[in-house]
Amino acid sequence: MYAVIKTGGKQYRVAAGEKLKIEQIPAEVGAEVTLDQVLMVGEGESVTIGAPLVAGAVVKATVLAQDRHDKVKIFKMRRRKHYQKHQGHRQNYTEIRIDGISA
Repeated sequence: MYAVIKTGGKQYRVAAGEKLKIEQIPAEVGAEVTLDQVLMVGEGESVTIGAPLVAGAVVKATVLAQDRHDKVKIFKMRRRKHYQKHQGHRQNYTEIRIDGISA
């Protein structure tokens, strides 16, 4: 069984037992969270598509870590103008494990 969920402005295809990194959510490590914005649920050949959400569908997950991604280096330059700008960014994320999907 799999589902397509929406969290943090992004959509993810998830199945039970998977680990994934999503945009940071306010939850403690080890806490169980419920993701209720389920856009689609599929099992074998049967697929249920929501309009826009599937009614009554819930994905349960456990928070494994609150961490930061690797640094992304930003470099801006204007040629022949003696202008260079260096900048770095590290985005926060929450790592979760999908425990179950109920539709």
